[in-house]
Amino acid sequence: MAGKISNFFRETQFVFSIILTIIGFIVLYIGIIPYLNEELSILPEEYSAWGFYLLVIGFIAFIAGVWYLYSFLKNKKFVLDELKTNKRSELLTRHAELKSTVKYLPSKYQKMLKDKEKELKIR
Repeated sequence: MAGKISNFFRETQFVFSIILTIIGFIVLYIGIIPYLNEELSILPEEYSAWGFYLLVIGFIAFIAGVWYLYSFLKNKKFVLDELKTNKRSELLTRHAELKSTVKYLPSKYQKMLKDKEKELKIR
């Protein structure tokens, strides 16, 4: 069961991180407005004490979403740049790092690495 869940999140990491960033930004905005201008607050008066908690939750969700998005894009760029090479020696120098990075990316990047290994005859 855990394998299915981790595979699902690995395949949808890009979309998930964008959604988490957007939700985090919206909750952060809702949480910060009562402190900036009480008239613009969309929270009812009896829930205004929750503004601080929404601020903290929104900040954490926003930072987590940005972090996941950054790490995904950084890993994707690294893998694509390294797979552009047609020299076997260049790929062998980064092969261990490529294999460990590809584990955290969607399966299409694992397939691209296997195809490149077959093309350059790397085991």
